[in-house]
Amino acid sequence: QYHGFSEFYANEVQITHITLASNNYLYQTVFDGYYVKTFDELSVIGQGGFGIVFRVKHAYDGQVYAVKRIQYKETVKVLREVENLVKVKSEYVVQYYHSWRETRCLYIQMEFCSQNLTNILEVKPHIFERQSGDPMDLYEYFISCDIFQQILECVQYLHELNPQIIHRDLKPDNILIAENIRNGRFVKLCDFGLATVHDKTIHYKSERKHTSDIGDLRYQAPEIGHGKKYGHKSDIYSLALISGEIFDVDVVLIEPKKKLK
Repeated sequence: QYHGFSEFYANEVQITHITLASNNYLYQTVFDGYYVKTFDELSVIGQGGFGIVFRVKHAYDGQVYAVKRIQYKETVKVLREVENLVKVKSEYVVQYYHSWRETRCLYIQMEFCSQNLTNILEVKPHIFERQSGDPMDLYEYFISCDIFQQILECVQYLHELNPQIIHRDLKPDNILIAENIRNGRFVKLCDFGLATVHDKTIHYKSERKHTSDIGDLRYQAPEIGHGKKYGHKSDIYSLALISGEIFDVDVVLIEPKKKLK
C-alpha cells in the first residue's frame, strides 16, 4: 500500500508517461516491486505458453483490472500486442491502459472481463436445457445470432481500419464478454500478440509452418499453416469455425452444395 497520494502519484506518472507514437517507447522500465505495491493479485484467469493473466485490484483506485505478465524472452510478441492495442482503442477491443517492464518480465494492464466465449459455450446448452447436438429453440438461436453478430462487427472493425489489422488468432478464448454493457455491446476481442498490420494491396506469406507463433491450429486457416499467401480472409475462416461452435453445427462437414443460398 502507498503511504500517501504523493508517493502513488510519483509512481503512477512514471508508468503512464509513455510516448505511444514511437515503437521504441511502448513500455516503461520501473523499480522492482511496482507490481506488488500497485496491485492486489486476486486470481489467475488465463495461462498459456506466452505468459499468465491475473485478475487484480488496484491499490489506489480500487478498480479491478486484468494484468498480463509475460517473460522478457517473448519481447517481440508482447511489444507487438501493446502496439496493436494502442492502435485499436475502441469499444470492439479490450481496453488497454499501460504497460511496463519489471525485473525480467513485461506487464500489460487491461480492462477486466469476467467471461469469454468459451465459458458461454460451455453453459449455453445447459441454460436452455438442450443436449449438445440437439436443435436450438428460437430463444437460444436469436441469442446466438446476437453474439455472432457482435463478433462479426469486432472483426469488421479491424478489417476496415487503414491500415487493416488481421487478428490471426481468433478463437473463443480470445473473445471476451464485457461486464459493463455500453451501447448494447458486450463482446470484445483480446490478445493481439499475433495480429499484423496488413496492406490490402499486398498478400503476405507466413514465414514458418505450424508454429505457435501463428495461433491456434484448430482455428487456423490452411493457407497460413501451409506457408502460402494469406490476407484478411484468414480471419474469416476462423470465424466460420467459431460460428459452428456457437450454433452447434459441424461446419467442417458441410459440403458446398448443401450450404444455404
